[in-house]
Amino acid sequence: MEHGRVVAVEGPDGPGSGYVIAGRLVLTSAHGVPGEGQAVTLFRPGRPERWQGTVVWRGSPSGRDDAALIHLADPAWLPPSGPAVRWGRLVTDRPGTPCEAWGIPELVQRPGRATDTLQPSGTLNPGDRQVGNRYVMNLDHHPPAATDDGASPWGGLSGAALFCGDLLAGVITSDPAGRSHAHLEAVPAFVLLHDAAFRAALTAHGPTGTELEPVEWQHLAEPATAAGLVRSPAALLRARRQIVPFRGRTPDLDRLAAWSSEPGFGALLLHGSGGQGKTRLAQHFADQLAAQRWTVLWLRADTGPDTLAVLAAAAVPVLVVVDYAENRPLQLEALLQAAARHPGASPFKLLLLARTAGDWWPALQASSPTAEDLLDGARVIALHALEPDSGRSRREAYQEAVHAYASHLPQVRGWQDFDWVTLAHRLTSNPRPEPLAGLDRPGLETALSLHMTALADLLDTASQPFSDGRAPVQAETTTTDTTDVEDRLLVHERRYWTTAATTHALHPALTQATLTDALAAAFLLGADDRDQADVLLDRVPGLAGQLPDRRRAVRNWIAALYPPATHSWPWDTLQPDRLAERFLGRHLHTDPRLADHLIVGATAHQATRLLTVYTRAAAHTVFHHQLDQHLTALCVRHADLLATPAIEVATQTEAPHPLLDALQQITDQPDIQLSDLEQLEAKLPSTSHNLAPWAAHLTRRITEHYRTLPHDDPDRLPRVAGSLNDLSIRLAALGRREEALAATTESVEIYQELAQMRPDAFRPDLATSLNNHSNQLSALGRREEALAATTESVEIYQELAQMRPAAFLPHLAASLNNHSVQLSALGRRGEALAASIEAVVVYQELAQVRPDAFRPDLAASLNNLSIWLAAVGRREEALAATTEALGIRRELARARPDAFRPDLALSLNNLSIWLAVLGRREEALAAITEAVEAYRELARARPDVHQHELDRSLQVLAWLQKHVEGGSDSTT
Repeated sequence: MEHGRVVAVEGPDGPGSGYVIAGRLVLTSAHGVPGEGQAVTLFRPGRPERWQGTVVWRGSPSGRDDAALIHLADPAWLPPSGPAVRWGRLVTDRPGTPCEAWGIPELVQRPGRATDTLQPSGTLNPGDRQVGNRYVMNLDHHPPAATDDGASPWGGLSGAALFCGDLLAGVITSDPAGRSHAHLEAVPAFVLLHDAAFRAALTAHGPTGTELEPVEWQHLAEPATAAGLVRSPAALLRARRQIVPFRGRTPDLDRLAAWSSEPGFGALLLHGSGGQGKTRLAQHFADQLAAQRWTVLWLRADTGPDTLAVLAAAAVPVLVVVDYAENRPLQLEALLQAAARHPGASPFKLLLLARTAGDWWPALQASSPTAEDLLDGARVIALHALEPDSGRSRREAYQEAVHAYASHLPQVRGWQDFDWVTLAHRLTSNPRPEPLAGLDRPGLETALSLHMTALADLLDTASQPFSDGRAPVQAETTTTDTTDVEDRLLVHERRYWTTAATTHALHPALTQATLTDALAAAFLLGADDRDQADVLLDRVPGLAGQLPDRRRAVRNWIAALYPPATHSWPWDTLQPDRLAERFLGRHLHTDPRLADHLIVGATAHQATRLLTVYTRAAAHTVFHHQLDQHLTALCVRHADLLATPAIEVATQTEAPHPLLDALQQITDQPDIQLSDLEQLEAKLPSTSHNLAPWAAHLTRRITEHYRTLPHDDPDRLPRVAGSLNDLSIRLAALGRREEALAATTESVEIYQELAQMRPDAFRPDLATSLNNHSNQLSALGRREEALAATTESVEIYQELAQMRPAAFLPHLAASLNNHSVQLSALGRRGEALAASIEAVVVYQELAQVRPDAFRPDLAASLNNLSIWLAAVGRREEALAATTEALGIRRELARARPDAFRPDLALSLNNLSIWLAVLGRREEALAAITEAVEAYRELARARPDVHQHELDRSLQVLAWLQKHVEGGSDSTT
């Protein structure tokens, strides 16, 4: 809250309080001002100046929306500096949220003296006056006494803004009776922002935003984009500014809406390459939910995972949006833990935005039991090109973008004085029926490319000279190759940098090359705070050894170019990402050794950021993979700093090849130590498509190192056997089955030898290796040998489970399931059934003790049991097993539909088959109809995964409809 924005409003009944929420817009109370269109006088407490304003919106005096907006058109008024206010609302039921106000109550006024102010503070409890849509400030100091005439001492405070931290949460409206002046009531901001006329007045006279941010979580939130003067044209491209009207994406919005309408928790991954419009779609969808009174939290990138537990207290429908989700695994794990603790009375949705659904996504799903439960069956939407056709639709989209940017360019510093309306008209009024020149070029199918082209065309047109009084020369403005549109925009951005550097007295004292290096350092590595920023800038060659004042001046220059989104950050970065990536790609192509200077002494977070951004820049097609070798060489030169983050980034990026090449070279260095290889292996995720070939190579290298250990080393053989088992799994994942079998065969042989000498120590490892051995044999069709291996594994686990049931019963149950599959494959159905029954019995015991952990496994085992029962003709028992599995899965799906709906659909499908076999076709028809409905929803979200199941269920449905309606007696 800023005291310079506090004003007094002279109304019919005396002065009241107000607050400047934007340059010329004041928020106050409705009962303190006249009707809309009428004039009022305002002044600053303690100051003689007076200004005239006009009421442009007025709610109901003393009513539910007791607030008003005043527009200060008076030319003598000097608007305050800084952005417009941000709005907030309470989103939990937790009491004691700190708040404050600032106004001119009668309590502090004295005859003959200037109007004075008071800044009361207190707390809000969400339950106070909740039904009446009021916030109640519980004052944290002794309440004042009434005036001599019995009036409220708080008279004149009406209209004061109620702030919670940095968010404007309401407008003080009354001193409620019967509270001994110890409480103040306020109209909540959410009441006002749900009024279309109020929002229209904000838009018309602000500019100010209309987003409601969560008060209790404001320290977690990425602030909404500030309205007002924009520093550079590129800032208009930020998706969350929503400069260009939203268009298309109706099917995606429908899928998002259907997902959000489901009860309880839900996670959805929205992925697509840079510029496809992920953030824009998410913002539009978030706005739709906000209009339905959801709370939307755009999670800050620097939020510590340990601070996210508070989200479990959400008492309203909440959507948490995580941009660049592939780079934020720790945050996501903490979010999932908070979601698991959420009571579920209101929706809790997690929307993840990422460039790829690659390795990081299954790794997250497998990161913990909570993640496995919550993300099992999570929806995934792949975002495709918005304007794939180069005809009329793309031309309309281009024209729309040109006019949208033209309407906002007057708000950009240094670009206010152009006739943008005329320039936009000249760019878009081409009389030819075919698309404007250049709009059919490859690349313009993505939303960002089209928008960047529209903005670049406007800027280029405005920058070209006039001749003979005609329009600016612009015949080629839309014919430039789209791969260069980023470079066109960077020309204008560089002018902005130079102008600002001159203003900050940095140029020409520092060369443009040094200043550009400093920007590259800021964008490439970033910094968590100002001290870290100064250390980074000291590694820039042209700034090394400079006086601290000079480095601070450079840091302040970067902060002025790209103001930090949070108080702790030293600066923000160039947006959109593709523009920053193009700049860094050009710069690093010219001077690849700059990264060597910057990486020395970098933090782990900075190293990861460098590889992330560098990899994305290298993938730009304009560089023709020329940056790949520079990136690979950088990683090899600084393997001690970059090998570990290279493993992480390789699972997150769309183009990991330079990093994979670097890891291969690092692994094959002749002087690499075994400890270094083991450290790299320890960083491997449980599964990774991108890393799979290198992971197998790394494991083989480690195995070779273990073989070279001294033969009298007691750890030599156990290490070799364990590494061989790991190697077999990695080779099998690559489809190299023969090699995988050879590795696991040797592993089993070694463990058998070790188990003979030290059974207590090595029999568990032998059982694990035998299970793996069985899988490799089965994959190669060697069923008898596979059965022998799994038989031995089961026997070992049975003995171990008798001695230590808590440790080994889960392993025994899983091994029995595998054993039943191998028996069935050999036609030994009775024995397969016996093994399956034993597995079910074990899982029933486990589920009684730990139902959350083992009821899903019990349902899966019951499902298998039903199949084996039916195979031996015990159809009634098969039906009973399926029915029991279905009951479990119904309960699980009610609590977590995204995780367990696929399993529920499978059980319904199986139930319908067993019912039909038993002649209970009406019931079978009901079951398969429910299964089809479930599969249809699942296939809409993930057709690649669930379309096959839907097709099979539709076949069963068609057969049952035919035979039930036709009364046929034939059986399935």
